[in-house]
Amino acid sequence: MRMAEAIKKITARLALPFIFKSSYDKANRTSVSAFRGPGIDKGLQILADVKRELDIPIITDIHLPEQATAITEVADIIQIPAFLCRQTDLLIAVGNTGKPVNVKKGQFLSPWKVKHIVEKIESTDNKQILITERGNSFGFDNLIVDMRSIPIMQDETGYPVIFDGTHSAQMPGNIGHSTGGLRKYIPTMIHAAIAAGCNGLFMEVHDDVENAKSDSATQWPLDQLEKLLIKVKHLREAMVENG
Repeated sequence: MRMAEAIKKITARLALPFIFKSSYDKANRTSVSAFRGPGIDKGLQILADVKRELDIPIITDIHLPEQATAITEVADIIQIPAFLCRQTDLLIAVGNTGKPVNVKKGQFLSPWKVKHIVEKIESTDNKQILITERGNSFGFDNLIVDMRSIPIMQDETGYPVIFDGTHSAQMPGNIGHSTGGLRKYIPTMIHAAIAAGCNGLFMEVHDDVENAKSDSATQWPLDQLEKLLIKVKHLREAMVENG
């Protein structure tokens, strides 16, 4: 609630649309002992409270097809995690909810393969689709973002492409039992993605990054968010103005 309220104030000052993302369960953690979240029942109740009290739209992950009905009652957008982006039953279940779907492109997929994911969702007559770029595996314990992926996926699918500026800075498994990363390069990649024409940004933001229970190495500090978004907005406006 505290984070959603703080981010809402920043995006409102900058007149930027804001959708709040949090997970009731992180089922793909590196270690079996890693923190996963409060679970679907308690987690969805928290998200429902955030949505109601702050009047903001909600997006959250789904991991199993049978979760689709419960999530639909709270989420305005349902997100498919990157590692599950080719799971046909999951894609069909989410498509059948009629809700907008955000699919994170797997680290193992080329941008051209995303059209097959889109076709699975479209088979349910759901055409409210977003694709999120979050980098590709490059050898072991490293991700590389090919900025060509953004226009390629836009051209190949006809749908908006979001850029995940924080997960793209990860170095998976780099520090043993958790995921490492290079936080300082997040602004560089975000600026490049804006220049490449992405339609929106996904960012993990935290008011105490070193003690975040998930992805602490690539959480973006809350007290630096507004400064970054101001630069992003100026860059985007300059691109629009100059065609």
